Amino acid sequence: MTDGVIGWDLGGAHLKAARLAPDGGVAAVVQLACPLWQGLAHLEAAMREAVRQLGPAPVHALTMTGEMVDLFATREEGVARILDTAEAQLAGSVLRVYAGAGGFVPGTEARRRARQVASANWRATAALIARRLPWAFLVDIGSTTADLIPIGDGRVRALGATDFDRLVLGELVYAGIARTPVMAIAPAVTFEGLRVPLVAEYFATSADVYRLTGELPEGADLHPAADQGEKTVAASARRLARMVGRDAASAPLDHWRELAHALRDAQLAMLLEAFDRQWSRGRGGPEAPLVAAGAGRFLVEEMARRRDRQVRTFAGLFPPGAAPAARINDCAPAVAVAALGAAP
Repeated sequence: MTDGVIGWDLGGAHLKAARLAPDGGVAAVVQLACPLWQGLAHLEAAMREAVRQLGPAPVHALTMTGEMVDLFATREEGVARILDTAEAQLAGSVLRVYAGAGGFVPGTEARRRARQVASANWRATAALIARRLPWAFLVDIGSTTADLIPIGDGRVRALGATDFDRLVLGELVYAGIARTPVMAIAPAVTFEGLRVPLVAEYFATSADVYRLTGELPEGADLHPAADQGEKTVAASARRLARMVGRDAASAPLDHWRELAHALRDAQLAMLLEAFDRQWSRGRGGPEAPLVAAGAGRFLVEEMARRRDRQVRTFAGLFPPGAAPAARINDCAPAVAVAALGAAP
């Protein structure tokens, strides 16, 4: 029934969905902006559009992170209301909800196990990799966060389960390549030979950083800019200049590109520190490759180079199919939960 399964990853900012092909490849993947914090109507509209693009399916496998948006008073409420919406949009189909280490459960059970269902998408990706690579290290860098998960002897070797535990352990890092506020990347950077504190204002995001370094992937920046302005190199330079209390006209564009590279280095250092913490615990094999996923996988390649590790892509674990490899990598949890949901 492989081609009869669609996997869903319902996030707070994006909806991602993937349809499998009969041979186990990936037939199609869709990613849509979904500002869930603004209301469930955005999730309803995004799910309708995804079904329009992917077509109907008898079985749907679902994971989520959107339960934590501040639309909901608690995560339990968020899980329940997201499931209410999904069940209404997918009425007439079988819905299997991913509950982390507990596997798939029906909707009624998922509500009772909301803590296991909440923000379990990372584990779906890691569990799928563990079935195909006995030793690996998942690094999934998305628009907002990064997951760093060791896999050993065919098992997910993460120590944390909740977001709190994973933050403490360095398995979850709020470092993404599009939506991260620049003020969260570093307290200060070196700019024009001076150590300059960054202003604590929402003037710019990491999308501006990677637009100026030339690394921002097409389609990675789906939400409005911090100032609601244009998404151009000049506009990103203007926003980054504000982060050091300047106007863009006060320096040539090359200076703002240098600032962007300094911020890139700071974010990469944050990710490498988390990786080193994981590796020091000895929970991955000495030759385990990094498996790169997410829109920020170009940073995983840099991490692998700096730590002398091999790197593979998540998309490379699937036979070639109709869906572009880049889209499979971008939407790894949706693809993974579809594959897990299709397994006997």
